[in-house]
Amino acid sequence: MFMIIVLVVVILIVLYLVGLYNGLVTARNGYRNAFAQIDVQLTRRHDLIPNLVEVAKGYIAHERGTLEAVTQARAAAVSGLSAAKAQPGDAAAMQQLGGAETQLTQALGRLFAVAEAYPDLKANQNMMQLSEELTSTENRVAFARQAYNDAVMGYNNRCQMFPSSIIAGSFGFIVAEPLAMDDPAKREAPKVSFS
Repeated sequence: MFMIIVLVVVILIVLYLVGLYNGLVTARNGYRNAFAQIDVQLTRRHDLIPNLVEVAKGYIAHERGTLEAVTQARAAAVSGLSAAKAQPGDAAAMQQLGGAETQLTQALGRLFAVAEAYPDLKANQNMMQLSEELTSTENRVAFARQAYNDAVMGYNNRCQMFPSSIIAGSFGFIVAEPLAMDDPAKREAPKVSFS
């Protein structure tokens, strides 16, 4: 009888440990899936920008620096996204992506500020449509980033809380990095000077 009780206790402990491990795997897959949603939205954002620059080129040709800044910031953001896709949750990759996206957001802000000075550009149907699509995409990026950061927090909690921290350490589960990007509400309005 004693052997049966010991066997049942051992089986329960093993099942509990398997449950902890499976919970960690589920949480890791959850934040990776959440990052895939960010990838989709950022790729959409990156794909809209060349069209926006092309529309603006004809109207603000002498604002070449602004257009080049947007193009360079987009290239950096695409590169940052590629690095982050390779290792979602990696601290260096998430910081690179967050910094690149912040720079892109700032460059786009400058472009839209300059566009305000050109009524024909502002009234251009393509520009209005692209601006609306970009705004919509920005909102989707914000929601996807929040979902990703929530998933990372849940995963990190599992990795760091006892007793699952023992399983996490034993099987190489490492803490994931949330994605921090510039908050549009905290941005200052770009300063435009034509003097």
